[in-house]
Amino acid sequence: MKQNQVQRFSIQGLRCAGCVSSLENALQNTDGIIDVTVNFAEHVAQVQGNTSSEKIIATIVEAGYGADLILDNGQLDDTAVQEQLEFRHLVDKAVMPAIFALPLMLYDQINGLPDIISLPGRFFWLLIAMITLGCLIYSGKHFYLGAYRSWQHRQANMDTLVALGTGSSWLYSVAVLLLGDRLPHLAQHAYFEAALFILIFLNLGAAIEVRARGKTSSAIRQLINLQPKTARLIRQGLEVDVVIGDVLVGDIIRVRPGEKVAVDGRVIEGLGIVDESMLTGEAMPIEKNVDSTVKAGTLNTQGSFLYQADRIGKETLLAQVVATVLQAQGAKPAIARLADKIAAVFVPVVVVIAIAVFGVWFYFGPQPALGYAFVTAMTVLVIACPCALGLATPISVMVAVGRAAQAGILIRNGQALQTAGQISCVVFDKTGTITEGRPEVVEIKAFNHFSQKQVLQWAASLELGSEHVLAASVLRAAKDKALTTLTVTGFEMRLGLGVTGFIGNQRVALGNQSLIDELALDASAYNDALQHSYVQGYTTMILAVDNEIVGILAVSDPVKTDSAPAINQLHALGIRVMMLTGDHPRTAQVIAEKVAIDHFRAQCLPGDKLAIIKELQAAGEVVAMVGDGINDAPALMQADVGVAVGSGADIAIESADFIILDGSLFKMNQAIGLSKATLTNIKQNLWGAFIYNTLSIPIAAGLLYPAFGFLLSPVIASAAMALSSLTVVANANRLRWVKLTVKTND
Repeated sequence: MKQNQVQRFSIQGLRCAGCVSSLENALQNTDGIIDVTVNFAEHVAQVQGNTSSEKIIATIVEAGYGADLILDNGQLDDTAVQEQLEFRHLVDKAVMPAIFALPLMLYDQINGLPDIISLPGRFFWLLIAMITLGCLIYSGKHFYLGAYRSWQHRQANMDTLVALGTGSSWLYSVAVLLLGDRLPHLAQHAYFEAALFILIFLNLGAAIEVRARGKTSSAIRQLINLQPKTARLIRQGLEVDVVIGDVLVGDIIRVRPGEKVAVDGRVIEGLGIVDESMLTGEAMPIEKNVDSTVKAGTLNTQGSFLYQADRIGKETLLAQVVATVLQAQGAKPAIARLADKIAAVFVPVVVVIAIAVFGVWFYFGPQPALGYAFVTAMTVLVIACPCALGLATPISVMVAVGRAAQAGILIRNGQALQTAGQISCVVFDKTGTITEGRPEVVEIKAFNHFSQKQVLQWAASLELGSEHVLAASVLRAAKDKALTTLTVTGFEMRLGLGVTGFIGNQRVALGNQSLIDELALDASAYNDALQHSYVQGYTTMILAVDNEIVGILAVSDPVKTDSAPAINQLHALGIRVMMLTGDHPRTAQVIAEKVAIDHFRAQCLPGDKLAIIKELQAAGEVVAMVGDGINDAPALMQADVGVAVGSGADIAIESADFIILDGSLFKMNQAIGLSKATLTNIKQNLWGAFIYNTLSIPIAAGLLYPAFGFLLSPVIASAAMALSSLTVVANANRLRWVKLTVKTND
């Protein structure tokens, strides 16, 4: 088994946030489990550790819940079917008691029901008692079993409240039926229909909640549905359609107009116009020709091409996007954990309040004191449910993460979603973040006995072992000139500086000014050539052989067209912007001026970037670090919000909290806007749930009775409880249509 793997389980029997807390506690006390998050909105437990799925399921069952392991992303399609079945089942559970409760209520309104203490009335009400008991068993069995399991574990949850409310209603009514005229006349009233209506509204509300909850997952289902079911392979000169699971790395695949790309790969023949908006949020289709990369799930709108499969199955960008979104939707920001702590003690407190209310009415209330005491206590139990409190945060996070994914922004944890709205300083890496990240060698200068061709050849030979974006530009330039690389031994990569090695017996170094200084080489004789390169804004690499400067390569990496306006938007929000780069100060200044950045630090090593982030945080800044996710990993991890820019390998970078797929810096602004909208939505939900319970419990207890003679009916209480949860779900779903723009302080 993989160490510290993340497993997801579909949980049955979650009724409220109290269930979430008890289940999380049970799992966290299990050996081998490192972290647990139970998402009430999604009814999914996300467990990290090195414990087997069988042991985790056994723990969940022992805690009083059901569980199934979610094997892979494809199971979400099955989940949609299960949700539909659950919806219909809950509707049936609401319809069954309604068939008997509605006529009972109507006849009661016209005084058409027989007196409960008369002989004919006793037979009638005995029949009603049996029918009601059958409805309670059919429509409320899951509540009673849940309450019993909670009692076994010395816990209390929503099931406890419902079981006490409906069970006491039926028992009191049966007591009235059996005791008859021994009770005061005004207390001789049956509440069978109240118990039935409570189940009607609870099951109907749960059914609507299931349907609404399914809509919150629509974004992730749309992503999953992007994956085509088959691919057209070229094998032994023939074209054959195979299921997607049979595609292997290295297979040649044909894509025709109107077809989706099956797996990630590289175009080897032909030309296509591919719409990548479903993954990156970028509306403009992109031309794909030989050597272009294509991603699974994107749509070829025009042309036809062949491409070679590079990544398949869970390694494709689409699969990693889905996995990332699923992980983020199950995460909990700090505000959610606070709500869970409140909900964990909420139900026991409500039970105590209900007992106290019963006592006050019984000893100090008007006649019939027993009737009033029973009705008010039952109403308190029914109306006070922590469902809305438990749903308030996770339902908003689920919708927001899905909405972000549609726009090409991947959110890897819920806390970062909350923190992004509080960012006061954004720190950008230069290469590949503010600039295009597709540098080209534009100028080569040779010195001493070396020619320009030799400078490029030796530089390319060294860079063959490097994965840096600048290395790719040197290798492309050498390939264009048909230069062959030389054998390099003793290759060493100096992070943030350059590369060194041996060609033959000669020591070779290629890197920036800082590398030359570290090697104690004198480059003063070439200062004019270097300054010329710096003032053009070029990134400059110096080639040295046997401690002698032999060449300079100037690399141009154009600034992204949207960098300056995106940075201006951040300024307008009152957010401080800084640029960090390992490049020369003069080159950094030229780029900073182009995008209107006032503060920058040049010649930064990865450790320097980390120190600067800490320095900003110590000054009270909430810092977002935006970089390529590889060289900037320490700074990304230290920042309050780490943002990796780009696609491909960057998707797997564990150090980033957000991932911007298409590289547009406007996405940073959109992420901040979405964070603020989500936090506002969560606060609306939490305040709504808090106000609901703050007002509803005193009213249910009879606070208005002395002044207005008003008592809340248990039937109305059950409807209000169901409505409170639906209100939270409906409000959270508004995030599905939020515009990803940000308001400035202008």
